[in-house]
Amino acid sequence: MITGKLIAGTLGFIVGGPLGAGLGVYIGHQFDKGLGGFLNPISVAEQERIQGAFFNAVFSLLGHLAKSDGRISKSEIAQAEALMDKMGLSGDHRREAIELFQVGAKAQYSLDKAMERFMAVCGRHNNLKRQLLNCLISLALADGELHDGEHAVLRKVAMHLGFSINMFDQFIEMVKAQSQFRGSSSPGGASTGQVSSAFAALGVSESNSDREIKKAYRKLISQNHPDKLIGQGMPADMVKLATERTQEIQTAYELIVSSRK
Repeated sequence: MITGKLIAGTLGFIVGGPLGAGLGVYIGHQFDKGLGGFLNPISVAEQERIQGAFFNAVFSLLGHLAKSDGRISKSEIAQAEALMDKMGLSGDHRREAIELFQVGAKAQYSLDKAMERFMAVCGRHNNLKRQLLNCLISLALADGELHDGEHAVLRKVAMHLGFSINMFDQFIEMVKAQSQFRGSSSPGGASTGQVSSAFAALGVSESNSDREIKKAYRKLISQNHPDKLIGQGMPADMVKLATERTQEIQTAYELIVSSRK
């Protein structure tokens, strides 16, 4: 698509000569990228492919995570069942999720091949890649701690998704902090520890300005927005988890704003 580049480049040349034309072409290119995504949304068939790939990855990797320390505990099975309840899975979907969990727990399960399949279908959607990793981190932390085997599996998943070690470490700290605001309403007074957790939940620090914190907050809300995720093909069942995370982020941000008044 060259419409935006042609129009903006021409206007730029008229106003600013060759330099203006170059700037106009760049601006037009950004416009064309956005317009292309608007005019060419994901087809229904592509959405179904993405939904299947995401669902398969989550529950097979969850089984692999559970078996990473050599055995699957009763609490890990209970956590998987609680996730299915939270998602409101139908009978058929629940049976499929259990089968995928069992496949992931088998010794011959290949994480590398599973991630290659996921990336082949979902690799161009950065939000979905973040959602997969954040979802797995949340599940791994459900028992209150991250075991060495789980950490190794998650780090390998992050590498397949294209996230650096630093980004992976930050994701873990953010998910840990966000979970502290689960089910919480906007607090009035808060302790120093709660405020520190709120900064960590947004991936910022107390040294950041109000403007920087607001920018980080809006970015996280955008990444977890239900309509955007569904539009990219994320299963509606999984969007419930993203909605819960959005509420945690909202509460953390409101706490920071309140503490700075």
